[in-house]
Amino acid sequence: MPTVAKRAARTSIWASSALGSSCRPCGARSTPDAVDSGKSRKSRPAPTPLQLADARLGSTGARPLSRQTATAFGYSSSVREDPMAAITGSDLLAKSLVAQGMEHLFYVMGGPMIETESAIIKLGARAIDTRHEQAASLMAHAYSRVTRQPGVCIGASGPGTTNLVTGVANAFVDAAPMIAIGGSSPRVYLEMEAFQEIDQVAVMKPITKWATRVYDAKRIPEMVATAYRQAMTGKPGPVYLDLPGDTLGETLEESSVPMPKRWTPAPRTMGDPAAVTEAIALLAKAERPLILGGSGVWWSDAAAAFRAFVEATGIPFYTTPLSRGTVPEDHELAFLNARAKAFGEVDVLLVVGTRFNFVVQFGRPPRFAAGARIIHVDINPTELNHNREADVPIVGDARAVLEQLTAAARGKIDTGRYGGWISRLKVLDTEKASEMDKQMSSEDTPIHPLRLCKEVRDFLQRDAILVVDGQEILNYGRQSIPTYVPGHRLNSGVFGCMGVGLPFGIGAKVARPNTQVVVLHGDGSYGINGMEIDTAVRHNIPVLVVISLNGGWTADPKQDKPGRNLGYTRYDKVAQDFGAHGEYVEKPAEIRPALERAWASGKPAVVNVKTDYRARAQTIRFSAYST
Repeated sequence: MPTVAKRAARTSIWASSALGSSCRPCGARSTPDAVDSGKSRKSRPAPTPLQLADARLGSTGARPLSRQTATAFGYSSSVREDPMAAITGSDLLAKSLVAQGMEHLFYVMGGPMIETESAIIKLGARAIDTRHEQAASLMAHAYSRVTRQPGVCIGASGPGTTNLVTGVANAFVDAAPMIAIGGSSPRVYLEMEAFQEIDQVAVMKPITKWATRVYDAKRIPEMVATAYRQAMTGKPGPVYLDLPGDTLGETLEESSVPMPKRWTPAPRTMGDPAAVTEAIALLAKAERPLILGGSGVWWSDAAAAFRAFVEATGIPFYTTPLSRGTVPEDHELAFLNARAKAFGEVDVLLVVGTRFNFVVQFGRPPRFAAGARIIHVDINPTELNHNREADVPIVGDARAVLEQLTAAARGKIDTGRYGGWISRLKVLDTEKASEMDKQMSSEDTPIHPLRLCKEVRDFLQRDAILVVDGQEILNYGRQSIPTYVPGHRLNSGVFGCMGVGLPFGIGAKVARPNTQVVVLHGDGSYGINGMEIDTAVRHNIPVLVVISLNGGWTADPKQDKPGRNLGYTRYDKVAQDFGAHGEYVEKPAEIRPALERAWASGKPAVVNVKTDYRARAQTIRFSAYST
């Protein structure tokens, strides 16, 4: 290990908090020239390297700094001389996270969080150190999406924490639970322009459900328990805890610290029975009904209840992009290729656990029929009547309300009533699937992205987790590759965040190590977090990445887009240099063998496929501008 890295790794919480927070692996620090002891202003010696190396948590044989030294650095009120009864804030944070159920951590090492990270590892959690904090937060997001438990990410103070922002914001817009933790400059130097001082809580508040700074180490367990409750209660979302270095450096008597019980979900909220009855009455009279399920179905563990209602009523269903697989997409009531027609002609629409946001064109015409009657089920009452007024709004947990609806539908809905509607959708779905199959069978070179999608589709195991990230390849993949298992489809999401692919794949594979995880990536989006292939290699996380290498950010048939061209980078060779398996493909017939070799390698792998830069996917326009 390089000398600087050794120095950073041995930096104690007290050095990183009292002397100014140690930055990330560079080990740089800011040191006051003098500290006021209360009697006279003079310089005091810093703790020795031996003290710093041995300053571990009381429960592991720590030797805390003396009261005199601690007083000099401004945090003496909680320091104890007796190491046998002592626990530091760092260790308390680690124990609190594990007590709330954390099994995996995604982070970049750095002060003042090093002792916490070390303690987490000692307590048996698996810690995945990444190449960038953005990737750490995205991995935590994917982990939460696959497990329905909050992923945890940690950043060092200052830029280490601000680097988490994109991933936290992505989780916030996606309504996904996450526990983000940032170290921060010492509280005793608040507003003194301390090293890496910035109001990190103010940065995080607009993009989290809840954000706070912990000033008293004794309250760390309480705050961690609150963070889990906030992240998982009602509409899920990320939360942020800010830990000043000197809060982490406090030493307490462990017996004096109350430890909350592990968070457990509250009882499911039932829907208003009268509203449920009204909803069934509407559906019973409908001629062209549809069911639209969103992420709320997943977070409520309601996939089985959703399928039961579909089959009890015989109503065709669709899901939002991140909810694909809620019901297997080869189900007899799934008509993926007739989506536009179905939305445009629906007369009664049951929406469960999703928002009327831009993804569904706000629920408004022309995307949806102007005269359609709306039944909207959501755990968050503020979503009801937002963007599109609901004829029957129902506040409640998705699973609970679906079970109520299924029970109420018995004997009230004639499943044969919708036969004509289903036949029309089936004919259209079959016709469009046939048209797409022709494009997907192209032997042209450069390879058409749809041919790449076909090969990936045919290669995937039925229960595979598929992550798709990019521009053209995202849209082509959405159109052509089905999903059959709930929670097994991830993409750039509502925030349209490019660069999520490889981090999402790693987070998903950590969560489900025995499941095939494939990432279908655009080459531009891969470059954003492509260094994480090193993370996958170092931690033996065998995720398979397939890159659509069209030489730039989007399709560009006229070659006239500024900043579009990136060249045809050999990402496969870069991956090989890190120890991953790499393949380069230029011909359609070579794709499947390359995928098979990559999967058989048992290693993280990159299959780099050169595709046609002219191929532009057709999709619904989501904004007034387009790339």
